[in-house]
Amino acid sequence: MQVHFVIHEAFEAPGAFQTWVRERGHAASHSRVYRGEPLPRSVGAFDLLVVMGGPQSPTTTLAQCPHFDAAAECALLARSVAAGKAVVGVCLGAQLLGTALGARHAPSPEKEIGKFAVMLTAEGRASDKFADFGDVFDAGHWHSDMPGLTPEAKVIAHSAGCPRQIVEYGPLAYGLQCHMEFTPEVVEGLIAASESELATLAAHRFVQQPGALRGNDYRAMNLKLFGFLDRLASAHAAQC
Repeated sequence: MQVHFVIHEAFEAPGAFQTWVRERGHAASHSRVYRGEPLPRSVGAFDLLVVMGGPQSPTTTLAQCPHFDAAAECALLARSVAAGKAVVGVCLGAQLLGTALGARHAPSPEKEIGKFAVMLTAEGRASDKFADFGDVFDAGHWHSDMPGLTPEAKVIAHSAGCPRQIVEYGPLAYGLQCHMEFTPEVVEGLIAASESELATLAAHRFVQQPGALRGNDYRAMNLKLFGFLDRLASAHAAQC
């Protein structure tokens, strides 16, 4: 399987996604847009598109962030879904995926930064792609917004702070507002990029400070992500 990553900032790294690619023997290519690397010209170049997070939003303009072209990324996501590619959007990527399919992103009821419990909905419990997640599982978080919902979308999981943690937009298209790819290295990069901001958010009930963020164990959520990606890859192969 050929996996293509769209990465918006150096501190929003693929983390456990990249580990899965390596351990499964897949191939990876990258659009590190913060370095000026282009988006793929054709969706024929990959089987799975993973669009990562970032501090931007789907409404961020090129004037505000010259290396982030929301319209171009939404067009790529829409073409990928239409072509039957497997698609995963993470955080900002989830919001862009919803936008690409006609749904407007929205503020989350709570800002969430850290590791907190996420619950599967009835739709999630019925989905084979989340068969080993359990009714409740821990996931990483680093967000203030959440993806929009199309008429066909299914909310797969929610948390106490956000009603849209995982959204299924189609059998091969998923938005993950949560960060199941977190590793200690990824979290360290995020802390370095926003440590001063974290100090101003200490009163928020779903915001952990650097000590707690560094103390979290992210391995169980990584394994759940691997299982989801295995089943998504199998579903894509079966369709092909």
